[in-house]
Amino acid sequence: MTSTVKDKFLKRLFEANGEPVSGQEIADEFGLSRTAIWKYVKEFEKAGYEIGSIRKKGYYLISTPDLVTEVNIKKHLQTKRYGKTVHYLETCDSTQPIAHDLAQKGAADGTIVISEEQLEGKGRMARSWASKSYKGIWMSVILKPELTPQQAPQITLVAAVAIVRAIEEVTALVPQIKWPNDLLVNGKKITGILTELQADPDQIKALILGIGINVNQDETEFPDELASIATSLKIEVDNEVNRAKLVATILSYLEHYVTLYVTKGFKPIKLLWESYSTTIGKNVRAVMLRETIEGIATGITDEGMLELTLTDGTIRKIYSGDIEFN
Repeated sequence: MTSTVKDKFLKRLFEANGEPVSGQEIADEFGLSRTAIWKYVKEFEKAGYEIGSIRKKGYYLISTPDLVTEVNIKKHLQTKRYGKTVHYLETCDSTQPIAHDLAQKGAADGTIVISEEQLEGKGRMARSWASKSYKGIWMSVILKPELTPQQAPQITLVAAVAIVRAIEEVTALVPQIKWPNDLLVNGKKITGILTELQADPDQIKALILGIGINVNQDETEFPDELASIATSLKIEVDNEVNRAKLVATILSYLEHYVTLYVTKGFKPIKLLWESYSTTIGKNVRAVMLRETIEGIATGITDEGMLELTLTDGTIRKIYSGDIEFN
């Protein structure tokens, strides 16, 4: 996505760290009038940026709105590849199909699609996902690791570890991972992960990693059916969280752990995953498409499957299903 003059101007304001940026120099550099620059400033202010000005010196940035725009994310970004290309939307049905289309058109590894709102957000098994406007992180990350399709399911677990580490760094909260794709805080859901695949029989073309995080919702903003089972980072830390900073931190950990998985295998990730797990050691019910079984969750395999030890000592490996705590 090509940066506009407006984007470049805003980036200069960020990079100046509160020092004035000459409107005349920006106008001269891009062949614009001072009036055009003034109009950009008014657009920034309308979007929630607080801009100051010093006569004959220029404009300076006082404060920024909580938006997950490309400029806001890149202000915090410390990656080699992930997040270098950002497709930002104010609203969309879902970021997943947009990311699928971009991947098929050759989008680079680590490209993200992020929206302030999703009208038809989805989770696993085509379930809906409430995507409140300007309150959460609703994004899809295009991954192109050198893996076989058989290694794809573990990416959900890799992503879970990356997101836990990022939330821990930004908020000091330590979410727990509920197999296979949920993060919980105090027993309530805060994050869902959806991994979809584009592949040939022997090679992954792209993984589309959908991430939904409840960030700045208040308790009253959850629908009645979710109020008792969902929470947000803001509720748990009693303070608003900078969403763009959290996105950039997630991308940093995700790049690190995906690279680790590709180069060293799943074992180091597995140990981390189990250390954050709220499933291991619990008596659970696994609800699958054709059967429901109960047992003690004793670990995960190197393929990311959940191991259940049944009452007769039999060990069952669960590839896909919903886990309920007994």
